[in-house]
Amino acid sequence: MSHPITVVGIGDDGLDGLSVSARALLDDATFIVGALRHLEMLSADDTRDRLQWSKDLAGDIEKFKSYRDTHKICVLATGDPLMHGIAVQLIARYGSDQVDVHPSPSAFSLAAARMGWSLNNPMLSCLSVHAKPFDALNRFIHPDVRLLILSRDGDTPEQIAALLVERGFGHSAMSILERIGGVLEKRSDVTANQGVSGTIDNLNTVAVECIPDAQAKAYSLAPGLPDDAFDHDGTITKPEVRAVTLAALAPKPGETLWDIGAGNGTVAIEWLRVEPRSHAVAIERDGVRTARIQKNAQTLGVPELHVVEGEFPMAKDQSLPAADVVFIGGGIVGGGDVIADALNVLKAGGRLVANAVTLEAQAKLIDAQQIHGGDLVRIGIAKSEAVGPHLGLKPALDVLQWRMTKI
Repeated sequence: MSHPITVVGIGDDGLDGLSVSARALLDDATFIVGALRHLEMLSADDTRDRLQWSKDLAGDIEKFKSYRDTHKICVLATGDPLMHGIAVQLIARYGSDQVDVHPSPSAFSLAAARMGWSLNNPMLSCLSVHAKPFDALNRFIHPDVRLLILSRDGDTPEQIAALLVERGFGHSAMSILERIGGVLEKRSDVTANQGVSGTIDNLNTVAVECIPDAQAKAYSLAPGLPDDAFDHDGTITKPEVRAVTLAALAPKPGETLWDIGAGNGTVAIEWLRVEPRSHAVAIERDGVRTARIQKNAQTLGVPELHVVEGEFPMAKDQSLPAADVVFIGGGIVGGGDVIADALNVLKAGGRLVANAVTLEAQAKLIDAQQIHGGDLVRIGIAKSEAVGPHLGLKPALDVLQWRMTKI
């Protein structure tokens, strides 16, 4: 019978900081796994079998299969192993009933304690640039919010300071908390525009109070961002139409959007900003545009957007998640039948939204609605414009939108 895998979280105070029960589990183990700094916490005369994590983490985790029948495995981890930690991967591989987790306080809990910040304050966000791309920070920088950021390494605090300055938040207060909970704990307080000097330990957490300058760039998470929030070539879904389109797409946690003919990526990017627990694939045939989409995704804090360069329908890429929702923003008129192809990749019960401006494209949507059902909605926008000494309303081209649910 295979033994369950025990995961023990350790703070910077080492083995002495473990609870009685966690220490007993470690002492009872016959095979110890961890990073070098964790394994070095064991006594010099500890001769138990051990495995140091390599760069092939998935391969190391797979090795556990051959050890579980003969060994009691104890994995040593930092802080709370379920907070951006190794226990997440172990449970994904072996199941929650086969992984026994014993956490210590997370870096976020310790940092909040040092700062005197409430972790349930809605103005506080906890995030990791060790587990996620650094550009994800862009989504969280807003006036008067607080951030607790788990760093990737000793260079991260200076990178955070530089980003805050670039975004117009140079007056933001930063506290760099190194080796929290251990005898080498250290705190440095600076403002972003001062920069970070000296050598910072790789084990650090950064606390930020975001204070905007007059030139601060801060965008709402509501859909319908202004055009100048994006780098674009002029062919961009207008903010008002984009807001209506996102409402029709109705992002939900865990769902995946395929944005076909993504252009500058505006709809897919706003989808992820509205619902960060969702996923999105932006498909665009123009290489210049795909590069622009990726740049926009990074700037607006959703670098996880999966950008695919190619003509839809491309050869099925097994790495692409299945489509719960499809948006067609371009390519309705042209070679092939993009609507039929889009319906083919859409899950049963999934939603499809398509926008058309030209009469030819609108005719295609009208035909599709007759065949597949759903609703047609005309979106008309008019904006004020000078008419001599007065103001008038100048209408933009109408957009015909088709919305349907696949049976």
